Amino acid sequence: MTTVSEKIDAKLVKELRDRSGAPMGDCLKALQESKGDIEEGFVVLRKRGMASAQKKAARSTNEGAIGTYIHAGGKIGVLLEINCESDFVARTEDFQDLMRDISMHIAATDPRYIKPEDVTIEDLEREKEIYRAQAAATGKPAPVVEKIVDGKMAKFYEEVCLLEQPFIKEQSVSIKELIAQKVGKLGENITVRRFARFKVGAPDWTVSQTKAVETAAE
Repeated sequence: MTTVSEKIDAKLVKELRDRSGAPMGDCLKALQESKGDIEEGFVVLRKRGMASAQKKAARSTNEGAIGTYIHAGGKIGVLLEINCESDFVARTEDFQDLMRDISMHIAATDPRYIKPEDVTIEDLEREKEIYRAQAAATGKPAPVVEKIVDGKMAKFYEEVCLLEQPFIKEQSVSIKELIAQKVGKLGENITVRRFARFKVGAPDWTVSQTKAVETAAE
């Protein structure tokens, strides 16, 4: 009698490895759990990556690197700082690839903030008032209006916050999940600290730095 692991084609494991960046062993386990379904296996890896990232989220990130991305014949430029726990990880190809991917994403989407917690009170209140007025104009009761506002705010965060945005190279994965995959693979906490985006001829530019958070002792 054959075992589940013997039924998983090595080509499927490699395909999932190439797509997710996760270690081969983790890809095999994910495919075993999903009974060879590569899409479901990818979902399994995403969930595990987020769980791993959450466990490491309180760990200090005092190392890292600064990367750049220049797009459209020098018309758009991005400067990005991503932090991790050690200089060794910051120098790895996986970390450098992550920096390039996120820098390119920022150039394409022009996010205004890094995460929802960074959005200013003024922007939050302005958006809520707009959505509340739109919903109230439909004549719906107050509790329904507030639910509509909550849904609109979730979409607002996805539009303006880097970590909530769908990754331009793979729309099924958010930037937050993309980072979580690298956390799971590299074994260190990884955070986006700040970025700047410039466009030639634009009347303004985007500069965003995440709010400092207290980290737990190692």
